[in-house]
Amino acid sequence: MKDKTGKAVFGRHETFALRYSWLTKGFQADKNIFSDDKATVELGVGKNMVKSIQYWLKACQIKDDNMNPTAIGEAIFSEHGFDPYLEDEATIWLIHWLLASNKELATAFYWFFNHFHKPEFSAIEAQTALADFAKDKLQSKTSVKTIKNDALLILRMYSQNRSNKRTPLEESLDSPLSLLRLISHSPDGRDYFSRSESRSQLPLGILGFAIAELFIKKETPALPIEELMYSKSADIAPGSIFRLTENDLIAKLEQLETYIPGIFKIRETAGIHQFFLLENIEPSIFLEKHYAINSEDKVA
Repeated sequence: MKDKTGKAVFGRHETFALRYSWLTKGFQADKNIFSDDKATVELGVGKNMVKSIQYWLKACQIKDDNMNPTAIGEAIFSEHGFDPYLEDEATIWLIHWLLASNKELATAFYWFFNHFHKPEFSAIEAQTALADFAKDKLQSKTSVKTIKNDALLILRMYSQNRSNKRTPLEESLDSPLSLLRLISHSPDGRDYFSRSESRSQLPLGILGFAIAELFIKKETPALPIEELMYSKSADIAPGSIFRLTENDLIAKLEQLETYIPGIFKIRETAGIHQFFLLENIEPSIFLEKHYAINSEDKVA
């Protein structure tokens, strides 16, 4: 997980939202195909979509800058990976975490889920807030139009489509991330909601993976629960990214203590409730636990 302060990327998606088959298709393709004229034929998409697929593979941390598979990319999308065809909703939650925690390559998504906390807002408010963040906090030189288009893309990717006969079929298809219902339309369709809620559908294995990654990034054995809930400065906060209420986050942290015993523990130190990492582990053990349980359930 990268979070290189001072770097920001906007508009690399060619205005195309992430689609269901793209990560699988892009992962399985030879890395050199993206610079080959035959890419449109092999991937079955237009030229600009080829660039978009390449971007989403990097933004979701499935492939690196050289288009080689990352460790998490291999774990999910390889031939014997956890879920190469996104059949488990947990994988969508995982992709959301990988995207929203990637400040460098998915700056707008990082901003929205870590720094934009209005529970109800209009598209214009989101566009303006992102443009202000890019200018004031990041000193970005990207055009305001490009930045505002990123805000609109987030709303399109995470909210479920409202049928519009004038919208081409291909553009009306929902992104897999809309399944998570982290953004929804207001009843009149004019505004959007993105509220903190109790999210029983968020698997413990995915939250455990996210928090374990955060411990590694911060190089600390303890994190205040408040920091897991709310983003401060350039920090990444799982509670904010997954749009959890404080009570739901704490309940899930308590459940994580026994999900894989001996890894995490809630303790109070100097009046501050903290979440401790008791043993250095690879975050992937939480994914292995989740997908193993899911596999057993399917067999049963």
